[in-house]
Amino acid sequence: MGIIAERVYPLGTQSQDVVFEGLLCTVHKNGAVPRKVNWEHMDLPPERPSAKDPAPQTTDPARAAALFEQSVAIMARLRAPGGCPWDREQSFDSIRKYTLEEVYEVFDAIERRDFAHFAEELGDLLLQVLFYAEMAANEGRFTIADVLESLNRKLVRRHPHVFGDEASRAAGNRAEVDAAVESSSAVLRNWEEIKAAEKRAPASCEDRAAPKAGNQPASRLDSVVRALPALAEAAKLGAKAQKSGFDWPSWRDLLPKLAEETAELEAEAASGDPAREPAIAAELGDLLFTAVNLGRHLGVDAEMALRNCNLRFRQRFREMERAAPRPLEELSPDELEALWTQAKKKLASRAVSGHDLPAQTISQARS
Repeated sequence: MGIIAERVYPLGTQSQDVVFEGLLCTVHKNGAVPRKVNWEHMDLPPERPSAKDPAPQTTDPARAAALFEQSVAIMARLRAPGGCPWDREQSFDSIRKYTLEEVYEVFDAIERRDFAHFAEELGDLLLQVLFYAEMAANEGRFTIADVLESLNRKLVRRHPHVFGDEASRAAGNRAEVDAAVESSSAVLRNWEEIKAAEKRAPASCEDRAAPKAGNQPASRLDSVVRALPALAEAAKLGAKAQKSGFDWPSWRDLLPKLAEETAELEAEAASGDPAREPAIAAELGDLLFTAVNLGRHLGVDAEMALRNCNLRFRQRFREMERAAPRPLEELSPDELEALWTQAKKKLASRAVSGHDLPAQTISQARS
């Protein structure tokens, strides 16, 4: 079975001339170098006209492949000599913050059901992938073709129930799993077993030679990356520790722990000693970690719960501003509390009727 398309970077070759949408490129193993760009061909029509209630669509693989090749070549042109000065100056470290911003802009478009801009935000996120891959190609590390090959092999390897056991093994699967599963839970079990087998596979010579950070012994928590948002990292650390038997038996056992951490935070904060600020921060961290793991036991994603809480606060505060007889800063604490209570009730009543609220915020407004 031909698992990986080798259209842009054929194996065993160093370059290939590719023509697409008026763009002629010599594609090298270390990146695409466009030789001619005809910008008149850049304005391509959408696959379907937009509609208020759109019908299901099917992606045209050939068109998508051509457009992806075009994106790769444009990125290469921006980074090539004579390209964009700003793009050429960027490094892996300098664009990290933009990657995080683009991820959250995608989240925002999803939560607001802003499908008019959703595709654009996904394109901005894809740009980050192309940017990183082109910088890596410039340094001789890997290319976007390697990224795609790794992704394709992983998808086939971890879906034997879709592509067949033979194809899964050809893509590197070494786990003994049932390829005839049908339920989602069985699929997830297979996924975890295949993933675990990948980690048990012998490391390459390069991996074995690479020094470990600080020469510290390996820990099963090492697989939880530090780059995650703190709430997501806390949940994953708790889940990993659970597999070693180090966890609270149930969510009810976390409630006394919350009270304990709250009391310890109160004791540190009551000291009034500025020198105790690091201890106060540590106790607040312990409280947050416990709350995140309470959410894990309850099946609630803490990051999404907090984002939803932030959205509710925005909605209620905006309603307070609308209803206030004068600027909020001129009101007394009792007046502000009354406005807050009124805003909660008003938004909750709207949620019951679905009036003026996106579908995904209705349940949030009621809480």
